[in-house]
Amino acid sequence: MFRLLDLRFHVLPMRTRFPFRYGIASMTAVPHLFVSVRLENEGREVAGVAAEGLPPKWFTKTPDTPFENDLAEMLAVIQNAARIASNAAAHPTAFFPWWRDLHDEQKRWASLRGLPPLLANLGVSLMERAVLDALCRAHAQPLHALLVANAFDLQLGTLRPEVAGLRLDQLLPPAPLASVAARHTVGLSDPLRAVDIPAEERLDDGLPQALEDCIRVYGLTHFKIKVCGQPDLDLPRLRELTALLETTCPAGFQATLDGNEQFSDFDAFRDFYDRLAADPKLEPLFRSLLFIEQPLHRDHALGDAAGAGLRDWRDAPPLIIDESDGSLDDLPRALELGYHGTSHKNCKGVIKSLANAALLRVRAPQMSRPPIQSAEDLVNVGPVALLQDLAVVAALGIPHVERNGHHYFRGLSMHAPELQDRLLTRHAGLYERHPRGFATLAVRHGHLDLRTVNSAPFGCGLDLDTSAFTPLNDWIKSGGLATLG
Repeated sequence: MFRLLDLRFHVLPMRTRFPFRYGIASMTAVPHLFVSVRLENEGREVAGVAAEGLPPKWFTKTPDTPFENDLAEMLAVIQNAARIASNAAAHPTAFFPWWRDLHDEQKRWASLRGLPPLLANLGVSLMERAVLDALCRAHAQPLHALLVANAFDLQLGTLRPEVAGLRLDQLLPPAPLASVAARHTVGLSDPLRAVDIPAEERLDDGLPQALEDCIRVYGLTHFKIKVCGQPDLDLPRLRELTALLETTCPAGFQATLDGNEQFSDFDAFRDFYDRLAADPKLEPLFRSLLFIEQPLHRDHALGDAAGAGLRDWRDAPPLIIDESDGSLDDLPRALELGYHGTSHKNCKGVIKSLANAALLRVRAPQMSRPPIQSAEDLVNVGPVALLQDLAVVAALGIPHVERNGHHYFRGLSMHAPELQDRLLTRHAGLYERHPRGFATLAVRHGHLDLRTVNSAPFGCGLDLDTSAFTPLNDWIKSGGLATLG
């Protein structure tokens, strides 16, 4: 049982090392939001925190609206979720009933305003994570241990009746993964070779910039490759990329393709896929392909026409949804249409990912190929968002995860040296000190060491003073996005 005593928002504006181009957006700066809570749990106070970058054109992929409008919507759903969370926990409550009230009331509120579930659940997920962090601290136990013990009394069968009776200790691995492969994002404008970088765009910040250098420095073997859906642009880039991976990954590589919602129907995507797959220079890439993520725009991906297209495409590659997975109803619908799974992202919800994992487990015997729950990134960085996401990935047992925050940002150099030092001490296997002094993610032999993440309460374990960042209202009054430059 807990009671919510206080909830606050703070912002850290961040700039990328170079533009991250994905789909219709190119991100150069982003506000990183911290949500801090104080709870009363069994007679004592305990703090918790969650964090998330708020990037352009992901939660709502509407090309005509300025980012200022999109950000205002993101903050509105987060603040409304905070209102519901505070009201629902004004008196002592257990976690799961509190979460159900939060989720259901946010859903009703968003529906009345015509807001999509993917956006609405961003607010739910941030409240959920902050409270989970506090409760893990209160119990002095890591997330996985509390999940398999069902300390939060999660009743997934009330969310999806067909998973009733499946216990979390049956669903999750007996121990969280000690390491995962880092699946490196290859953005649409990322340089593949150092010689591709114009002199005026070359960085001297101590970190690799071109893909070939990232492979050499990090020992990468897993890649997430974004495509724009235009063969005349994608084909030459994929040919060069395939040749590079063949050369720099002599022991082999594995890859996924991100369709970035570039297509409106499966006929168009199938033509695109067939043209790429027929190219002999791309044979090594398609031989190593694990799955393709969200090729259809979210407005079309779960429609009847998509199901007809999938039924007609008997030799389709493994296909999963990502942006289309906004509500608890979406994965069941996707599986009925013929998709093979979905993605985990903490911004879509921890409880939701557990419910999705349970559904994939019980549906597996009925599926023509093994179901997929991937792990994807939203430019996560430490000291909170990245580590909490990794804690969930490890608990779910997902063996590789897209990671790109360390690539598009310069480690943790945006944080105070004292905080970096504390993180380096607490998470020595996950982070390392760069020769230039700042803390950066330690990707070794293509993998991330999660042992300290798994031993900490919900991944991080640091007592973070969020007052070191700018209060959200002060940031908005001072100009908000204009302060990002």
